[in-house]
Amino acid sequence: MKLDVNALGTFYRMAREGSGLAAGRLTSMTGVGTRVGVTKLNFMRGSEIRAEIDDGREKVGVRVELSAGLAGHSIIIFDREAAEEITRTLLQEQGTGDFSGMDQSAVTEVGQIMTNGFIDGWADVLGTVIDVSTPEFIEGRTAEPFFGDLDTAPSEEDLALLFRSQIEAVDTEIGYKHYLLPEHESMAEILDRQSDGGGIEYDKLVGFDKLAQQGATEVANAVTTLTGIETEVDIRRLNFVSLETIPEEISDEPLVGVAFSFDGTPSGYLLFLFDESSAREVVEATVPSPPEDEFGEMGTSAIKELGNIMASGFLDGWANVLDTTIDHSTPEFVHDVGPAVIDPVVIDLGENQEYAFVFDTQIEADDREFDCDIYAIPDEADLERALNDLDVDRVEDAKTTAEFPVDEAESP
Repeated sequence: MKLDVNALGTFYRMAREGSGLAAGRLTSMTGVGTRVGVTKLNFMRGSEIRAEIDDGREKVGVRVELSAGLAGHSIIIFDREAAEEITRTLLQEQGTGDFSGMDQSAVTEVGQIMTNGFIDGWADVLGTVIDVSTPEFIEGRTAEPFFGDLDTAPSEEDLALLFRSQIEAVDTEIGYKHYLLPEHESMAEILDRQSDGGGIEYDKLVGFDKLAQQGATEVANAVTTLTGIETEVDIRRLNFVSLETIPEEISDEPLVGVAFSFDGTPSGYLLFLFDESSAREVVEATVPSPPEDEFGEMGTSAIKELGNIMASGFLDGWANVLDTTIDHSTPEFVHDVGPAVIDPVVIDLGENQEYAFVFDTQIEADDREFDCDIYAIPDEADLERALNDLDVDRVEDAKTTAEFPVDEAESP
């Protein structure tokens, strides 16, 4: 199965169209003003999907099976508090709280209305009819009740294509997660119909995703070694998104970090972004007698030095496996609100492409407030050329360590 950019663009338009219709129908039914938030395609492993759901919080959801023009399953999952808000809105009363009787019916009805909005949008884009089963109400604290018995649910290491849509309620909290898990054969047929003959082999994208995971782990190790802060990869996704929506993904809080361009096969951009408190942790851990102005000359130098080591750890494995050379620029220190940090990247890439694969990773500390977000955004054409030459069997044996040991790096 090949992942052609034009074909994936069709899936992306399906997600956007479906989200818009679902939001409108939710507003009509509940009277709650809504707007479409971030919509994207995720490539996630089964283990990561389950980890996202297995947070111990009570959840309720609505699941349907799809057939005909698109086969698979559509699942909407509400946190319990959001579901209770729905019952209060629709029933004009507190509800029983145990999601039996009227409570369950109210949540099921909302889930069905939203699902039909999504599906009508998908059918419009595909120019086909999609059949839908009777909605099934599900509740639980883990992923098992929602995904465990589905043939379309990805295994631990399989990379599944997910639609992730977010509808934001105005003046109230109705948070939810929406997942579309298409059947492999059905998705392949749609991609084939929409393709212009090019594209990336699916198994090669899976291999490159593994390589990105290794690079992210190397970054976490570098942070731990240089700062003494125990870190690990917490969240990792491979997104296919419209370039113009990337700034919407990033917090509008002030961020501190380093940005690189990289050249070779592939080329693109790499950013390491810390919130201000995490950046201060880096400076305090790496600079003897840290200055009062953490982001002055000494602090900036420390963060740039760490960025250099992280970039080498992230990109060296790519070059080793692809048997090519990837050079990265000197680090550019950035300190601005999130969207302003990413805008120059979007503007530059947007001259030649509409969509992008984005490796979106978060590193967190075990026992303190510390996080680092990694965004790797390859040039679309370069990435396709690189992956067409990728030997997937080399990925597991790839050397991903930086060219020099981090414990020998000079202190700033």
